[in-house]
Formats: sequence, structure tokens, C-alpha cells
Amino acid sequence: MSDVLIETLEDGLLTLTLNRPERRNALNAEMLDALVEAAWRAASNPAVTVVMLAGAGGTFCVGGDVKAMAARDAAPIAVDDRTADLRRRMEAARLLHEMRKPTIAAIEGAAAGAGLSLALACDLRLANRSAKLTTAFVKVALSGDFGGTYFLTKLLGSAKARELYLTSPILSAEEALQLGLVTRVFDDAGFQDAAKNYAMALARGPRLTLGSIKHNLNLAEYAPLEACFDNEAANHVRALTTEDHREAAAAFVEKRQPVFKGR
Repeated sequence: MSDVLIETLEDGLLTLTLNRPERRNALNAEMLDALVEAAWRAASNPAVTVVMLAGAGGTFCVGGDVKAMAARDAAPIAVDDRTADLRRRMEAARLLHEMRKPTIAAIEGAAAGAGLSLALACDLRLANRSAKLTTAFVKVALSGDFGGTYFLTKLLGSAKARELYLTSPILSAEEALQLGLVTRVFDDAGFQDAAKNYAMALARGPRLTLGSIKHNLNLAEYAPLEACFDNEAANHVRALTTEDHREAAAAFVEKRQPVFKGR
């Protein structure tokens, strides 16, 4: 565990908290390396059902550390090396999107630039009422990273993604909710508890089935209909063989809440 990334696992919910509150959780190399490693571990850990990404100190993440960028000298950049380093750290967004576990971004305060991209990589986004979301890249003369252009285009369509990237407006939580950019908006007071309760309810679900549903949805982003049908059929039949399915069916008949064990 790194000081700049706090990992907390409770009843199937893994919370990854970006922890540079003095810099509004601006991303640096250490934090991103820790996030990539944590995401790899989470993807293969059977004790993890849901992953929630959050920020310490009342801010989700303002993106890259612009102050550090401004402090750099004007020496030539080794483009190939820097590209390889960035691409390796961008795996954090890919893993959040592709791991067979639901991922949630708990957006408190600002989500900007690469911070917004990481939130967009997640399956669900929860925001507090005073949250502000913006692509931000064009304001610092950068083109964008961590998959934001991909995820935003998939979520909102090409026209809206182009508007939000090229003009970089600052969206309120309510505006983001109306666009479909966030899933739910909670009051500022008690936001962390509300986000945790939302995520914990999902974490109590059938882990293998949740993973299969996410796999189906990810495949639907690019595969033809027949491939999606084949995948749905295979995942559905596998789900029929799980203890969780048998428990869910029994609970339905007995009119009680099921207790899932992830197998």
C-alpha cells in the first residue's frame, strides 16, 4: 500500500482513495503506479466484488499535477520514453473499465482532466451536489489521456463528447446527471456514507454474475450481434450452475433476501 493511495477492503467492497489532498489529489507518477498495481490485484482477488475509486479531503481528482508541469524546465522531452510511461500508467483506466467487477467513481468536489477520465472509465459515477466536472485539457493546451475521449464518446455520443472536449465547460452535478454523465447525485452532507452504502449494496450481490453482466456489456461496445448472443448464452448457462443462482431462486420462493457467497 502506498501513502498516496489508500486501499480499504470491507465485505467485498474495495475502496481505492487517491490521497494527495494538499494537491487536490492531482495525479503524479507514484499515485498512478500504485493505482495500476492496485487495479491488477483487485481484478484477480476473489474477495473483491466491487471497486470504488474516491478522493481524500473533499476532492475527487483535479487531473495531472499542473503545478509540477509548470515547474519543469524547457529541456527537450524524450517523446518515446514519455509516451511509453504514460501508456503504462493509463492501464489504470483500462483495468477499471475491463475488470470483471463493477467499478464506481465517488466524485466529491472536482473531477477534471485525467481525474474525470478515470471516473468515466468506471461503470457507475456517484457525485455530491456541489461536484464540478470538466474535461479541462484544452485549458492547459493538452489533448487528453486516460481514455477520456473514448469513454465520453461511448457514454454521450460523438457530438456531445466533441463539445465537452473542445470547449471544456464546467458542469454541475445536476447538469452531469441530466446528460447521463453521472448515475446518482447525493447531498454534500453525508456523501461519503451515501456512496459507500450504494457501493456496499452492489458488493453484496452475486460476484460471478455481476462479472458476467459487465463482460456482456463491455462486449456490446464493439462486437457484432451474433458474438454478443453467443457470449450471453454462455455466461447465462454458467450462471445457472452457481450456488448463488440456487440461493437466489430459493430466496425468491421463500420470500426472503438472498445471501450470496460469490460461487
